[in-house]
Amino acid sequence: MKYYIIAGEASGDLHGSNLIKAIKKEDSSAQIRCWGGDLMEKAGGELAKHYKDMAFMGFLEVIKNIPTIFKNIAFCKADIEKFEPHVIVFIDFSGFNLRIAKWAKQNGYKTNYYISPQIWASREGRIKKIKRDIDQMHVILPFEKEFYEEKHGYPVHFVGHPLIDAIENTPIQDGDNFRSKNGLDTSKPIIALLPGSRKQEVQKMLSIMLSICRDYPEYQFVIAGAPSLPDDFYKSYLEQGQVGYVSNQTYALLNYAHAALVTSGTATLETALFNVPQVVCYKGNWISYQIAKRIITLDFISLVNLIMDKEVVKELIQNDLNTNNLKIELSKIIEGTSRNQILEDYETLRKKLGGTGASQLAAKLIVENA
Repeated sequence: MKYYIIAGEASGDLHGSNLIKAIKKEDSSAQIRCWGGDLMEKAGGELAKHYKDMAFMGFLEVIKNIPTIFKNIAFCKADIEKFEPHVIVFIDFSGFNLRIAKWAKQNGYKTNYYISPQIWASREGRIKKIKRDIDQMHVILPFEKEFYEEKHGYPVHFVGHPLIDAIENTPIQDGDNFRSKNGLDTSKPIIALLPGSRKQEVQKMLSIMLSICRDYPEYQFVIAGAPSLPDDFYKSYLEQGQVGYVSNQTYALLNYAHAALVTSGTATLETALFNVPQVVCYKGNWISYQIAKRIITLDFISLVNLIMDKEVVKELIQNDLNTNNLKIELSKIIEGTSRNQILEDYETLRKKLGGTGASQLAAKLIVENA
């Protein structure tokens, strides 16, 4: 059968790649065309559009790129018609995917959503579109099943979180080899810096993160370069101080990190699953932040705190994200009781997420109902 999969950013590319592998196990003759990235292509998907061409962060940035977005929507519809898939699978990326889903449903395509739009965080009214346009929803967070079924009467499948599979399936190299290959000090503990995967967010976050490096000479700070950005992009930041850099090796970096400063997003959960105490950071465009503040109804922004329904890791948001606060919060998690409590809470978090097999279960459900 033919499957058309649409993901729009780095995390979607990761989960999409594992979904493609799982679909091929369930359906050995599967033909898969996709929007995603290098990982999805490597897994066997025929790439129609790379996520690098469509990842815009924040309300203002989306408005500035409306012409490009509309061109992408038109191209996507035409490409689907040409490919004639038996089923379309949407992965997160709701602003784009829900528009395509409406058109797809109207034109008789079967629609599956894997990794729900975060309608529990903002614009809950989108449930009407989901009920109308999505045949099957596969959710990855434990509280989402209750949200959809009990609050909105919309049945969904909880498949577990694919990050558990992604992390377990990633080979981790020897620590000394990792450090020497990347020119890192073999004697100093690592503080990982995860400033995000989009150019706009890295530009907002990284200079603030780097502003505290000199205050911790006994540690080495290492930037996790995103696969969506070229190495040259980080050059000016590396010149700001004594800081290491690794490209497209985030999991290896987290495996050997003592603590981390992490931009809010999927990376906060990845960091937790590697048992690395963290400070969550977020600073957006002022206009975008003011809009978001008025429509997001949650007490927390990080997945770790949302899943646990309490503050496990400190969140420094907008004006609270500054050099002084960052130093205070990092010092708390480097050692002592705060660090120990975070590690205890991480164990509970892992149990809540369920075990392995999310990608395979989602693939099985998709194939059975294609």
